[in-house]
Amino acid sequence: MFDEADNVEPLTTQVLSAVGNQPGGMELILVDDCSRDATWRKIQEQSMKDPRVTGVRHEQNRGQSAALWTGFKRASGSVIATLDGDLQNDPSDLPMMISKLDNSDLVCGVRTKRADSFVKKGSSRIARWARKIALQSSFLDTGCNLRVFRREVLDTVPAFDGFHRFMPVLAQSGGAVVCEVPVRHHPRRAGVSKYGVWNRLGRGIRDLIMIGLFIRRQLKVMPARTSGK
Repeated sequence: MFDEADNVEPLTTQVLSAVGNQPGGMELILVDDCSRDATWRKIQEQSMKDPRVTGVRHEQNRGQSAALWTGFKRASGSVIATLDGDLQNDPSDLPMMISKLDNSDLVCGVRTKRADSFVKKGSSRIARWARKIALQSSFLDTGCNLRVFRREVLDTVPAFDGFHRFMPVLAQSGGAVVCEVPVRHHPRRAGVSKYGVWNRLGRGIRDLIMIGLFIRRQLKVMPARTSGK
């Protein structure tokens, strides 16, 4: 979360309602990427209300990939789910996605009715086309951060700034079974988007080149699956 103060409480409520009673328990890790508003105070309030909620705060703004990786390092479960803090992802899709892990290692959401601006949707189409050409990737929506995966999938993903946009490609190349499922997507109701065309274009081109070189030599590290698990 970065400057998402108004979304902290509703996001927490919705996640706990959707998956709070999972067998074996659950934990909700809210990562504040050095917000300038009351996000961190709101996170602390939620963690005091419910022991399942943990807050982690970056002392400097480090970006979405770093925030996700911080969450991965703090997570203790064998299954990890991710979603953005802007409430455009719908936590009620998580139980369905978790059930898909019976036959997959990583389950990725596809925003079939995307509630974003024309510019954001257009830039995503261009990025998808570029990934298809450069990486022979057939994934429909690698920009959707609503994902559920087995912890072992992290062994296939190197930690770098921007990894979250390539996680399905890297996981599949590393030997994981990856599937995509349709998920809901809502308009942003609070806060403002942190992404635009120009703050992603140059980085995206550079990352495509780097990932293309990496996956050609990536080791297949996922353990063998047995009994459909």
